[in-house]
Amino acid sequence: MGVFERMEQDGHEQVIFCYDKVTGLKAIIAIHDTTLGPALGGCRMWPYESEGAAVEDALRLSKGMTYKSAVSGQNHGGGKAVLWGDPKTDKSEDYFRAFGRFVQTLGGRFITGTDVGTEKSDFVWSAMESPYLVALPEEHGGSGDSSIITAYGAWRGMKACAMATWGLDTLKGKRVAVQGVGKVGYHLVEHLVDEGAVVTVCDVVPENVKRVKETFPNVASVPPEAIYDVECDIFSPNALGSVINDETIGRLKCRIVAGAANNQLREPRHGDELYRRGILYAPDYVINGGGLIQVADELLGYNRDRAFRKTAMIYDRLLQIFDISRREGVPTYRAADKLAERRIAKVGALSRIYVPE
Repeated sequence: MGVFERMEQDGHEQVIFCYDKVTGLKAIIAIHDTTLGPALGGCRMWPYESEGAAVEDALRLSKGMTYKSAVSGQNHGGGKAVLWGDPKTDKSEDYFRAFGRFVQTLGGRFITGTDVGTEKSDFVWSAMESPYLVALPEEHGGSGDSSIITAYGAWRGMKACAMATWGLDTLKGKRVAVQGVGKVGYHLVEHLVDEGAVVTVCDVVPENVKRVKETFPNVASVPPEAIYDVECDIFSPNALGSVINDETIGRLKCRIVAGAANNQLREPRHGDELYRRGILYAPDYVINGGGLIQVADELLGYNRDRAFRKTAMIYDRLLQIFDISRREGVPTYRAADKLAERRIAKVGALSRIYVPE
């Protein structure tokens, strides 16, 4: 499929190919939909096996950001940048300054920051060439560690799931299996323990589990592969994507799947299967929206209290989604898409009202 065919398939507006012969920079910026406002999305750096793989990643991720921004109530569209390079060997000041200049050519149509393979410090260089960077280090005007607010939003989302499932939003006494206790997962465990949940954790990095158990002695742990077999009320993926798949879905012993990992469903049909089995799924791009809310708030002049108030509303968004799912008889992942699409359509229709320049 050609690039234009692929853009037409998912409704992308623009794809920009950027090359700098001095630094070797190869960047692709994909802008999916700017109905709600300028495109916002991270910049990923990865040694893709082919140009086609890099393009596909940019297109797929930018569409996801449109939905994530819309459903979280932000006035932003979806975009994504990918840098075709090795994050271990190809980074330099001139490389990221070149990228910043390409971002600047878009005049604010695209705003970006960290993603897989990039760090906040990389974009200090980019910010020398463009103001359209977010998630910078705090000493450079950024809002700081987004894992704290992401975990807070995931915790609020779990409480909404509890309300929808049991009629009470308390997690006290609920058994929660937490897959991945890195930055976000660790802070999520803090919230769960504070509320009195019974927590079991795993992580492929033993040091992460050790840290949790030293801080929270009553937390249990299992090997990473065993987490799917833990008898629990809530299964919480907070690490890799595609963990809900043909191999794992039949092993789950839970009523709810709710966690901060991206792209938890390997394929949409796995969301259908959760729905068929009566397992309530909190769509990942909704429940993990705290980080996006934080960096979007930077553009207003970051206010921590305001960002956390907005993130707390993930609870309300999920209840809306669960209501749509019940009323329309669709899986929750599709209900989330419907909520996002309806907001985009309604706000887009406002253009019928003429506003003089």
